[in-house]
Amino acid sequence: MNHISTSTGRAVPSTRLHRLWHLGLATSDLASGVGMRGLIELARARGDEPSRIRLNPRATRRFTDRLARMRGAAMKVGQLMSMDGSDVFTPEAAEIMATLRDRAEPMPMSQLVRVLDAELGRDWNHRFKRFEFTPIAAASIGQVHRAETHDGQGVALKIQFPGVRDSIDSDLDNLAAISRTLGFVPRGMDIGPLLDEARRQLHQEADYSAEAASLEAFGRLIGDDPDFAVPRVHTELSTSRVLAMSFADGVPVDRLADPHYTRADRDRVATLLSRLALRELFEFGLMQTDPDFGNFLYDPASGRIALLDFGAVQRISPELVDHYRRIGRAGLADDIEGLRDGAVALAYIGHEDSPEQVAPLLELIRLSGEILRHDGPYDFGASTLFERVLLRGRDLYYENAFRRLPDPATLFLHRKFVGILMLCRRLRARVDLRGLMSEFLD
Repeated sequence: MNHISTSTGRAVPSTRLHRLWHLGLATSDLASGVGMRGLIELARARGDEPSRIRLNPRATRRFTDRLARMRGAAMKVGQLMSMDGSDVFTPEAAEIMATLRDRAEPMPMSQLVRVLDAELGRDWNHRFKRFEFTPIAAASIGQVHRAETHDGQGVALKIQFPGVRDSIDSDLDNLAAISRTLGFVPRGMDIGPLLDEARRQLHQEADYSAEAASLEAFGRLIGDDPDFAVPRVHTELSTSRVLAMSFADGVPVDRLADPHYTRADRDRVATLLSRLALRELFEFGLMQTDPDFGNFLYDPASGRIALLDFGAVQRISPELVDHYRRIGRAGLADDIEGLRDGAVALAYIGHEDSPEQVAPLLELIRLSGEILRHDGPYDFGASTLFERVLLRGRDLYYENAFRRLPDPATLFLHRKFVGILMLCRRLRARVDLRGLMSEFLD
């Protein structure tokens, strides 16, 4: 056993009132960081150039510190905001927001020991030859520790923050109330079904027994693929709040944006992960829907990508796969009527919607499909597509064009699709998405 770290953490706020208080302070920090003038400028921005949010660095750090202390669903929402903040925030603010992806506060040592005592028994320390008390990662739901078994196997233990599972419902209720109060929800839209889907997914992510089953399922699906590796579950060391798996070496894939990695490395990794996402949709019918860049580790020595974090795994019905196949074929063919049929099937628009309501939404969908109409590798580094989609979507939002709730089953699937495209953009990669999509639609 290694020396116990002397670093201290703060306990996770647990009661709904306590978490609402922290969330309210975080929201105030964000609002003060933007400033009233910034909010007005963002709301009124029009034209060809997107207006990025300018955040006061001190207020932004207070905002991220607050969410890092809360952990749980509130921090996960902040992580989604930070995935490619350069489209929305100035570079300085985006850099601060990006720290949310891997800097949740660790548990105090006393709290960590109590969790391990409760989950693995009071003699849990005898199960390991070595256990590193300082976590190697801390995310929104748990923190990860490195250990070694007595037979010399390297193990990563994901240990859940106490109280996080019980705080999911209150966090979502609080976020929904604040969103409505600040006018973030389109007028007349009932977001209840989306919140229910988010609630279901987050509760699943907090069940490490379910994650272990998903990890094993993906291990079977990936098999001995030379490009990917899936950790093995150590069931004898796992519970519903502790997940033990074989240790994976590597760096988060977004690090490939650093200059010492080659353009060929970036293109290859972005292509492999894009193709994997399509396999999950069209072949597996099972998708890991959390595209956080830290969930994919690149090993420069072997060139393989280790796939981590299978808490957010969603089964996709054959009917939904057919809907995506339909809209994918229409996107490849630039078939406007086909796009409309696919959009109706996915509940983006309704049969009864007027042509005036449908036209701008179809225009936005067609704009997003630019990457599928491009022959050969699409150069994300030279593209302004994200800015154009952001600007047009914001205009439509303020014009109250989004009146319909899409199929809730697509909520986390879209998170994965957008996340993979954001990774392609972060790496400034060239990916033949038209060719990849054609492979699964032909």
